[in-house]
Amino acid sequence: MDRKLMPALFVGHGSPMNVLEDNKYTRLWTTLGETLPKPKAILVISAHWYTQGTYITAMTHPKTIHDFYGFPPELYQIEYPAKGSIGLVALIEDLIDPMKLKLDMEQWGFDHGSWGILEKMYPNANIPVVQLSIDANQSPQWHYEFGKKLVELRREGVLVIGSGNIVHNLRMMDWQNDQAEPYSWALSFSETVERCLQSDKVPEALFTILSTQEGQLAHPTAEHFLPALYLLGLKQPDEKVTLLNNDIINKSLSMMTFQIG
Repeated sequence: MDRKLMPALFVGHGSPMNVLEDNKYTRLWTTLGETLPKPKAILVISAHWYTQGTYITAMTHPKTIHDFYGFPPELYQIEYPAKGSIGLVALIEDLIDPMKLKLDMEQWGFDHGSWGILEKMYPNANIPVVQLSIDANQSPQWHYEFGKKLVELRREGVLVIGSGNIVHNLRMMDWQNDQAEPYSWALSFSETVERCLQSDKVPEALFTILSTQEGQLAHPTAEHFLPALYLLGLKQPDEKVTLLNNDIINKSLSMMTFQIG
């Protein structure tokens, strides 16, 4: 009998200001932390660690990275002191062999795509956390196939979180009105992703969507989209995807969050 799989999450993390705010998105993150089975460890794949090659945090006490500018001083004072997990790093290395991870012992840590969510989900920071980078050199399908290699983590009680945004065009945002009507291309892109989430087939449409006109508008750069593909790789044939939120705010920023399992 197959061991029960830990659910997996894609979280639209949005602005770092969510850390300081009490809103529908942060309340959802808090609820998830309270209702999901308690994980033995957490792996976060964050849009904000976009690298040449694939790196993983391999230190025992990762630092909190405040990778943003121009925000209130209190945001820079927040620390997320979760421990790392050398055991989880070793397990991931085994799962993706013969591909090699680059072990980061000191440069990175938890960026706001990681701790900004975890601070709401697990405020006590008492669950070990490892962060995985996104290789900028690889194709969307490659990231999906990488996710498939990590299914064993779910059997081991590891919560995998992909952190990004399904639509992420900061240049075209209406910064003054988070309730502004979304662009038609943003809605269309989001709807295509949603159809793929609900399908039992391999999401091949998502392997090429970034090269379409809508895809180029939704993602001038790819890093906020790619974490979703790791999560779809973790999905098993008999599993459903639950859409927990599907808002597009400020015309061109999706807060879509979905759960696998």
